[in-house]
Amino acid sequence: QVQLVESGGGLVQPGGSLRLSCAASGFIFSMYDMSWYRQAPGKERELVAIITRSGGTINYVDSVKGRFTISRDNVKRTVYLQMNSLKPEDTAVYYCYVGYFHSWGQGTQVTVSS
Repeated sequence: QVQLVESGGGLVQPGGSLRLSCAASGFIFSMYDMSWYRQAPGKERELVAIITRSGGTINYVDSVKGRFTISRDNVKRTVYLQMNSLKPEDTAVYYCYVGYFHSWGQGTQVTVSS
């Protein structure tokens, strides 16, 4: 079955960086667009970034443009989210998502605080 496993979250100071990873299994990874979502306490889950199956087209929510970079390695079956210049408002649980199967990972907590 489809499985997505996120890693790389943690506590970081404002201005710091983290790199999230999402390891995929159970489907042909290279055939599907992948995305990252996040959900902050008391807020709805929001799309952060999406990358097409070839990595050729990428989109970001306005609030992370210029700071976050989504990428993928189809050989390793992994999608990444490089997060730089982190702000307290980036604090959330971050989820990996494959839309075709409507399948989510378990999430990884990112906390930005001094």
